[in-house]
Amino acid sequence: MIKKNQMKMSNGNRKIRRIIFAYILVIFGAIVAAFAIEQILVPVQILDGGMVGVSIIVSSITPLPLSILTICFNLPLVWIGSRKLEKSFFIRTLIAMVIFSVSLSFFGEMAFTVTEDKLLATIFGGLLLGFGVGLIIQNGGCLDGTEAVAILISKKTNLSVGQIVLVFNVIIYMVAGLLFGLDRALYSLMTYFIVSRIVDFISTGMLEGKAVMIITDQGDKIAEDIYQTLGRTVTFIKGEGLISGEKTVLYCVITRIEVSTIKSIIEKADYSAFMTISDVSEIVGKHIRDNSKKISANI
Repeated sequence: MIKKNQMKMSNGNRKIRRIIFAYILVIFGAIVAAFAIEQILVPVQILDGGMVGVSIIVSSITPLPLSILTICFNLPLVWIGSRKLEKSFFIRTLIAMVIFSVSLSFFGEMAFTVTEDKLLATIFGGLLLGFGVGLIIQNGGCLDGTEAVAILISKKTNLSVGQIVLVFNVIIYMVAGLLFGLDRALYSLMTYFIVSRIVDFISTGMLEGKAVMIITDQGDKIAEDIYQTLGRTVTFIKGEGLISGEKTVLYCVITRIEVSTIKSIIEKADYSAFMTISDVSEIVGKHIRDNSKKISANI
């Protein structure tokens, strides 16, 4: 009994340390992203995608500061999009956006810029921005409200998060081309490509399928939580451990951005659960992503 309590305390301490470290990385990622935007991309009129890109456009044609615009445009979308996701996702996203906004204001007061060369700004600004955004997404948050709403829309339609975000960004770059010239729109598009590749490199693909296999004694509870939180069903497989005896094995396919959420679900439901996550190269057939119906007791 004492050993079991010690294991619970040890697991609890490790969980707290992981959470604290994740928040530190979210904050650091937001600062890096703000530096890339304010000190590298904005001075040469190169845009990011999403609502940050919209904020840059509005800031360039009005006296309103970029730091305030990013908060005003992003918060409503994050609030809408986070209703179907884990509460920690909203909290980490909110922290990331606040730190990002404050950092934009801080870097905006600096008198120097890193480079005035558009090609260098595109490459290195994209690398830094992708690194910052990748850290935030990897640790359970996001920096742009477009992503949060895209996640919600993707659960109701057959469109992926990437397709939704891409359509939105194409519109932004078309507007940028009209306002700043075609070359700025093309540089912005190149920046978006670099950012997306770096985010993929850090977090192994926002839209890339992830196969999750969970070995647990709390199969029904975890399956219910996954369904209610992510809108994804699981497959039950009967298993038996060499020492531990009968076990329930759950199998489901998620996206990378949902990995931190499912980890949180597992930790809350069963500290002794064993989980593996692997890449899925292709998904064929209908993948159930609807949580509008009540789930039955036996799934």
